[in-house]
Amino acid sequence: MDSGELKMGWARQYMPVLAEIRKRFEAEKPLAGATVGMALHVEAKTAVLVETMAAGGAEVHITGCNPLSTQDDVARALGRVPGVHCYATRACSVDEYYDAMDKVLDASPNITIDDGMDLIHRIHTLRRDLLDTIIGGCEETTTGIQRLRAMAEEGALEFPVIAVNDTPMKRSFDNIHGTGESALSSIMITTNTIIGGKWFVVAGYGYCGRGLARMAHGLGAKVIVTEVDPRRALEAHMDGYHVMTMKDAAAIGEIFVTTTGNTSIITGEHFPLMRDGAILANAGHFNVEIDIPWLEEHAEEKETRDSIDTYLVNGNRISVLAEGRLVNLATTKGMGHPVEVMDLSFALQALCTEYMYKNGGDLTGGVYEVPYEIDATVAHLKLASLGVTIDELSEEQKTYLQSWTAGT
Repeated sequence: MDSGELKMGWARQYMPVLAEIRKRFEAEKPLAGATVGMALHVEAKTAVLVETMAAGGAEVHITGCNPLSTQDDVARALGRVPGVHCYATRACSVDEYYDAMDKVLDASPNITIDDGMDLIHRIHTLRRDLLDTIIGGCEETTTGIQRLRAMAEEGALEFPVIAVNDTPMKRSFDNIHGTGESALSSIMITTNTIIGGKWFVVAGYGYCGRGLARMAHGLGAKVIVTEVDPRRALEAHMDGYHVMTMKDAAAIGEIFVTTTGNTSIITGEHFPLMRDGAILANAGHFNVEIDIPWLEEHAEEKETRDSIDTYLVNGNRISVLAEGRLVNLATTKGMGHPVEVMDLSFALQALCTEYMYKNGGDLTGGVYEVPYEIDATVAHLKLASLGVTIDELSEEQKTYLQSWTAGT
């Protein structure tokens, strides 16, 4: 086996939930006749999801959702899986990135799976000829859901999309544990610097931010949180972190990680205030959270190492990891979220794809929650794989919870 197949084999052994789903998919072929178009991070864990879709009868066309997150050996191995067509390449140009998107869309998918809404955006703007054949889609990440909800509010979203990101089995594990652990791992292995004792700035206290803050604190960091939402800022304060503006944090922080999914979080207002040796990384989504163009234009010097660009600003060195792209995937040694975490997230994707293929034709355009039954099924499958058993509600307890008179 080549390196791509070896990586996929390693991932499979730690993805028991998806393995159970694949057994059923192989037997029932619930996706027979489906053409699934995917724009995801093309690495080993994603490959196991793609194999599962193909085992369920789908014809899968996939490309990357970030120019630096594709692992070329995995992409080549995926291309050899029956029923799978992979167009992703690492370090592609912007034109090559969108050319690959178009190759996916040229297959006329009737189901889309996005991580950042690129396929859905392209369908609604440049490939509207496909709208009549789309049954529905699934969206993996916070940034994509934010954009989809904005579309839906304007009445611009013309087919149903399941917000896979917004369900407890995704947020509580993928966003908190996955982002928290993998972002820190990538920062440490890329920079070979210590976390303990450092002022660690987390921009945004959503699910990803709180996971990152918790993990950094566990390693001994002094954690600062910046926020624009007063409720989340108060939550961070009550969780024991220092809360302040980014302008105030800029002069204190030694490591900065953005997790907002928004733009212009660390900008030209902040760079000149930073101390020598500051390290900046993005664990949000698109590479717009750190103002790289400002650094390119205003820095006195630039020095490039493997996954590290160091800019000299006012005589101080400021290092940006992975060109401001997703630090847990886009660094040379970044492996993304832990395998066990993505087992849960991709199990949700597989089951939500099945649900959308069966039921999407009866839904109107808009953003839909993951059905409770799917979320609970994934949780039960994971518990079973761990050998963990839990209690069940008795009929008396069910009646009590559903009554407004019982117990009064």
